Amino acid sequence: MTQAQQNGTEPAGTIALEPRADSDALIAERIISIFKQIPHFEGLHVSVQSGVVSLTGQVANESQAQRALKLASRVEGAIAVDDRIVRTLGLQDNLNPLWDSLQNTLQGWARALPLLLVALSVFAIVAFAGHRLADNNPLWSRLTKNPFLAELAGHAVRLITILTGLLLALNILGATALMGTLLGGAGVLGLAISFAVKDSMENYISSIMLSIRQPFRAQEHVAINEYEGVVVRLTSRSTVLMTLEGNHLRIPNSTVFKAVILNYTRNPQRRFDFVLGVDAADDPAQAIQTGLAVLQELEWILEDPEPQGIIDSVGDSNILIKFLAWIDQRESDYGKARSLSIRATKNALEAKGFTLPEPIYRLRFDQSSAQAALAATDTQKLPAEASKTDTGAVTASRTFTLPPGDVLDVRPNTNISKQVREERSDAAVKDLLDDARPIE
Repeated sequence: MTQAQQNGTEPAGTIALEPRADSDALIAERIISIFKQIPHFEGLHVSVQSGVVSLTGQVANESQAQRALKLASRVEGAIAVDDRIVRTLGLQDNLNPLWDSLQNTLQGWARALPLLLVALSVFAIVAFAGHRLADNNPLWSRLTKNPFLAELAGHAVRLITILTGLLLALNILGATALMGTLLGGAGVLGLAISFAVKDSMENYISSIMLSIRQPFRAQEHVAINEYEGVVVRLTSRSTVLMTLEGNHLRIPNSTVFKAVILNYTRNPQRRFDFVLGVDAADDPAQAIQTGLAVLQELEWILEDPEPQGIIDSVGDSNILIKFLAWIDQRESDYGKARSLSIRATKNALEAKGFTLPEPIYRLRFDQSSAQAALAATDTQKLPAEASKTDTGAVTASRTFTLPPGDVLDVRPNTNISKQVREERSDAAVKDLLDDARPIE
């Protein structure tokens, strides 16, 4: 029975009141002629009574039975189709069509084999030519001096030639529909991948921009955001720094491209400053003059620009004076020069009689605590070398000895520079920094 009959309903439509006498015979003849053209339906028998078609006989499986019922229902004049077909489900009857289909497929591939070989040959030739062209490093190096862009051009040529070979091969096979499907799928896949690897793509594009417009050179001392060190190299993924502690630091190029970069090497002249305090009763102008005089005598301090001194602030018991001086970083270490400059200025101020204020503490005692403190003072004596100031603080005499000669040496430390040169001597690692490229 048909699906509609199994559900208890009949197909919608108008049924004739008085069919013609020969209509049933014509319907049966038409259905039989159709079934004779299909090998699987040779065992079916057809009978028609008042427009109702009855199908009997045997078929191999359910799919063949449904196909027969569908064909019979499409014949004009057939009001309903009565399903009396037996599904044998025999092993041989169900395997023979599969074997025939497999044979037909193999025969089709055998007939298409010459065309398939031609398509594969075209794809292989185009892909091989693109591969050889992409590996022609001298060609890309002549076109662009940037090694990163040269490598990128080679990869682009390789990818384009592979896609071109694939499209030519599909066109030879006549698979234009498949070609369109592949192109559409590639577009959707590319969009999905671009969202998935957004950070990697951003880093890759930043590498290209940094290699074209280089913000620093190798062996320059820079600060990138909160990171500081000497530049070792620029790779396709990250910027490598040697920190001042001698450690390797890799910063993603996407971070470097958007970062605030401070370059200490670009201008060899660098200014440092420090603050010293004198007593509020001292003349700050004389203190500034004394400090500047000793700074000008130091060999590592530049004469142009000349050192300066300003009053930074005035406290309750002291005056803070800021001294500013310039050095040449190629000849003097910043930290050493600043440290020794502070020492020389402090000693000069003390030698001229200026008092560098010390912390002053005010203590309050109740009556019992004051008596106990007085008794303790009577029983304990201060050391002979100690003396009291007017403020009540106790000071002791101190003796100073000259530091060794290497302490007074302000020459730059070359250890980090030596390590950077050793790192850059490895020719196996590609460096995108090029002195011939423009620099920002």
